Amino acid sequence: MDSSQFNNQILILSDKLYRLAKSMLRSADAAQDAVQDLSMKLWEKRSKLDDVENMSAFTMRAMRNLCLDTIRQTREVEELPPEKEYVELNPYQQTEQKDLAARIKNMIDQLPELQRTIIRMRDVEGMELAEIAYITDITENAVGVNLSRARQKIREKILKEQKRVEETVWIK
Repeated sequence: MDSSQFNNQILILSDKLYRLAKSMLRSADAAQDAVQDLSMKLWEKRSKLDDVENMSAFTMRAMRNLCLDTIRQTREVEELPPEKEYVELNPYQQTEQKDLAARIKNMIDQLPELQRTIIRMRDVEGMELAEIAYITDITENAVGVNLSRARQKIREKILKEQKRVEETVWIK
């Protein structure tokens, strides 16, 4: 693999790799470092990359593994910055949306690592189950089961929270 092929097949995935790293490492700086480290490692092994069938899935799996190694080495985790607001919403709606996004993010963060990774890959990155299965090294069926369980846990937490809020409103 020469430099132009490397640029066209691997470096083009940098944004996707960065988002995965940032969601796992919860730090923009650590995510940038991870993307750079992976790019260097892949460049060093570029002669062996010609045999890879699905370069996107391969690099995403490599990034996931690199992030897991980083997490194991440094247990320091930073929070992600809040999501961008929609301009057309009024201030009350913006606050509600921000609060809801933060609560859901916290709920996702409380999921087991595999479920957290799968729900982010599927619902945030829009990846296919087969690609997630390859990256996580589990079967497609197991990906579907973990995704379903993760979504069910989030749904239950949201319903429990809504019920608690409704009870508080009725008490007043």
